[in-house]
Amino acid sequence: MMDSLDTLLGNGHTRPRAGRKVLVLFGTRPELIKLAPVIAELRQQNYRPLVVSSSQHKGLLAPFLKSLNVDVDIDLDVMKADQSPNDVLSNVIAGLDRILVDEMPDVVLVQGDTTTTLAGALAAFNRKIPVGHVEAGLRSGDIASPFPEEANRRLITQIASFHFAATEQNRQNLLDEGVSDRQIFVTGNTVVDSLHAMLDRLRVSDEITDLIAETAGQKRILLTTHRRESFGDAMSRNLEVLARFVERHENVSLIFPVHPNPNVRAATEAILAGRDRVHLLEPLDHSDFLALMKASWLVVSDSGGVQEEAPSLGKPLLVLRENTERPEGIAAGVSKLVGSDAARLEELLEENYADPAWIDSVKQIPNPFGDGTASRRIVEALRSHFAPKTEPEVARTVSL
Repeated sequence: MMDSLDTLLGNGHTRPRAGRKVLVLFGTRPELIKLAPVIAELRQQNYRPLVVSSSQHKGLLAPFLKSLNVDVDIDLDVMKADQSPNDVLSNVIAGLDRILVDEMPDVVLVQGDTTTTLAGALAAFNRKIPVGHVEAGLRSGDIASPFPEEANRRLITQIASFHFAATEQNRQNLLDEGVSDRQIFVTGNTVVDSLHAMLDRLRVSDEITDLIAETAGQKRILLTTHRRESFGDAMSRNLEVLARFVERHENVSLIFPVHPNPNVRAATEAILAGRDRVHLLEPLDHSDFLALMKASWLVVSDSGGVQEEAPSLGKPLLVLRENTERPEGIAAGVSKLVGSDAARLEELLEENYADPAWIDSVKQIPNPFGDGTASRRIVEALRSHFAPKTEPEVARTVSL
């Protein structure tokens, strides 16, 4: 039988408040970007963060750890070639379980919807340690898309004690699924916090500085694509559309930091390699990626995190997906959903090239994902719940 919230929150109450230990788990680049400001805020408010990396995407993490000033205390090092989600899940649970027994954290913080996130939540729950879910309540409405992320986030909702929802819509999704209002905190999205911090100390490499200079005066399209549902014919057709669009318009260039996944690499090499005004790059650190996004005319992506980063920088976005768990961007008018039909992508590219009204308008639209103080709200929520109470605590929400 599932323990009550109050029972789970009773863990560690003998530890002095100032010394509370919070295990923070990540394994992919988006998780790290969104948890870095939370780690910094925990330290600032006199908590003891224990930073654990699963290294689910090991090669992509290293430059971001440096640029975000995050030190990893323990690396589970689960990354192996051609591993399945089940391999990642079992290896993270096994590795993390030993740490939970040895360290006995007061709470485990996980972010988003990766396999590492699900594994962390399960491992903590099985040790009766409360789970805080950062970016809770996202829903696409289709359990198979994105895969396996939509299923992961729904499962984590059943496990978490603290649900840190980025928006009011996310909060409503959780309420509709029966989550108690006292467990939900509307905080904004921590990606905005991270972006604010990065923009204050942006250091751009010589390579990207030179590329921006080389493409000066051109309409730069920044592309990212890597999701499993994009593999195969769907990705190939989208890349072909982008290649033709660049070929037709001499003042357009395509900049594509290519994900290391072999499916992405193979399609990219077959369709885009060697083309004029198509710049294929190795994965970038966060500063370089943000610099390119700031310099872009249009962003095209199937990424979840990019759906939040682009409006944070006032950039228009075409979302290469059938659905999105971030409808706030669509509703605000900062992004447009392409779907799986490459002809629709081609139509939107040509339409906005001919009439730039939408692209020009995006920079004036307020960011639907928050104001840059989400990390402070998350840590304050933890402090409030762990503080001695004389009467039941009611969950606080913040209107964004």
